[in-house]
Amino acid sequence: MKAFLAGIIVTLLAMPIFGILYIKSSYMSVAATDPPLPFEPTLARMGLHARIAREAPARDVSHLPTADLVSGAAAYQKNCSFCHGLPGQPASTASQGMAPRAPQLFTKEDTVTDDPPGITYWKVKNGIRMTGMPSFKAGLSEDQMWQVAALLSRADQLPPEVVEALKPQPRSILITAGAANPAPMAAGAEKPK
Repeated sequence: MKAFLAGIIVTLLAMPIFGILYIKSSYMSVAATDPPLPFEPTLARMGLHARIAREAPARDVSHLPTADLVSGAAAYQKNCSFCHGLPGQPASTASQGMAPRAPQLFTKEDTVTDDPPGITYWKVKNGIRMTGMPSFKAGLSEDQMWQVAALLSRADQLPPEVVEALKPQPRSILITAGAANPAPMAAGAEKPK
């Protein structure tokens, strides 16, 4: 009996030591191109679903007017489309290189129209650890997060004005004021060397 208890104690002490050695060995899957660790997707999904089930708010957004959906499309276009795509557009190179892969929310395979809007709202608000999905709690208002959730809940049946708002926008190049318009020098001041 003492040998059995000693074996349990040694095993319990050895497991974290071997775990740390494995992590420090450089063989652990940490790159986006590495395969997931055993049970990693299952455990992460279980934890995520349990947390969302406990915290996702229930709200009917089916009554939101087209103007709110257009606002949701603007917020989506600015903050989400780079990873989650736009209707009829190919996935961005960055989204294809993510692990796990960023769902393309306007495709038949990845649409979330069957999810309650509160789930989408929760994901927008809180983000999802180690997926590349950030929290927009500090960047979007409550109304904007619900507008995005409403937009995605109707992604397969959007009014024409909303589809128009989701068309790809040309990317602009930002030029800082200092680079484009250097500040004038005071009279008699020496130029920096």
